[in-house]
This record gives sequence, C-alpha cells and structure tokens, in this order.
Amino acid sequence: MVLIIEDDARIRRVVNLTLSAEGMEVHEAATGEEGLALLGQRSFDVVLLDLMLPGRDGFDICREIRRTSEAPVIMVTARSDSHDVVAGLEAGADDYISKPFVAKELSARIRALLRRSAASPAQRNVIVGDLDIAPHNGLVLKAGVPLDLTKTEFRLLSELASTPGRVLSREELLERVWGYDYFGDIRLVDVHIRRLRKKVEIDPTNPAVVITVRGMGYRLGT
Repeated sequence: MVLIIEDDARIRRVVNLTLSAEGMEVHEAATGEEGLALLGQRSFDVVLLDLMLPGRDGFDICREIRRTSEAPVIMVTARSDSHDVVAGLEAGADDYISKPFVAKELSARIRALLRRSAASPAQRNVIVGDLDIAPHNGLVLKAGVPLDLTKTEFRLLSELASTPGRVLSREELLERVWGYDYFGDIRLVDVHIRRLRKKVEIDPTNPAVVITVRGMGYRLGT
C-alpha cells in the first residue's frame, strides 16, 4: 500500500494510475497534515513525499513520519542540488527522485523498496563490541538495549554483517540495500551511513562498528 503526499493533483493522478495499473493500492494526500493523518489511521508500505508542500514542507513532514512510522520514504524534489537532497535524506528519507520523473522509474524504485523489505540478508547473529545484530528477527541491541533503526538503516547494517570483514563498495550497497544500481546515487549510501553511525557508534566521529575503507567502501568492525 502506497501513500502519495503531493499538492499537485495532476502528478497525484498520473502516479496513482501508474501504480494502480501495476496492482498497488494507492492513497492520496494533498498536504503534509493530510498525509500524517492517514499514516495515523493505517500502515503503509511506502510513502511518496513531495518536498515542496504548502504549509509544513517535506523536510518537516519527513521528520514527523520518522517519529511514528517505519515506512520507507521516497522524497520527490524539483531541486536536485546536493544540499537539498542530502537535507532530505538527513531528515529521514530512504531515497529520492527528481522532477520531472518517468512514472515507470518511480514504480521500479517502489518495487525495489518492497522487495528489500521482504528479504533477509543473513540468518545468524553478529557481535561487534557491545552491538548484537540479529538480522533474522529484525533486532539490533546495543549493550542489551534495542536500537530504533529505520528499515533502511537496519538493512544496511545487516548487509555489512552478512559479510563480516569484507569491504562492500558503495555500488554493492546500492544494489544490496536499495535494489538498484545504474540509476542509483551513492549519496544515499553515505548519508545513511552517517545516520546509522549516530545510533550504533559510541563516538560517530571515530567509528569502530562501521568502518570507512578509503577508496573502496565500508566494512563492519571486529
């Protein structure tokens, strides 16, 4: 089930028709407040969120969604410069797509998010310092306390845990976590790594769990 939060009725209609034709159940909201109200009433698999909304903008709405929902958020923006994209991802979006977009590409991204949500990258627990990663039951403990990770953050950590000691490139992580490569943006990986480190590291500026290997990618600490 997909929720579209978009003030342009024409875009809502095109996206609704495209996704409905592919068998997805679609609900619409013209403002951020309407979208939050719908999220409070039912559970959605994916939220498509316009950045430039009347009243509360998409950044604010995304932060609010993240406080109450684990649904993956795809941010839709007419502004594709680095600052706005990174700000949207930092606000909690899982992915972004720039206007104007091809409806079929959007559909592909949504399906990739749905597939990865259903997949499990590993079955055994991995221990890194005081972190206990249990991919099979969707749980990560830090010093025995469950961490509040988004689905993307959990998936990212689980993929690194599935190959302990091995360096995964940004391109590999795009394919494994987001389910696509050729139209992916490696900024997705870097921003989510920063967000993940804030939750799993004792000192995010000196990471011991998610290690950067310069010029190669990321690996899990030992």
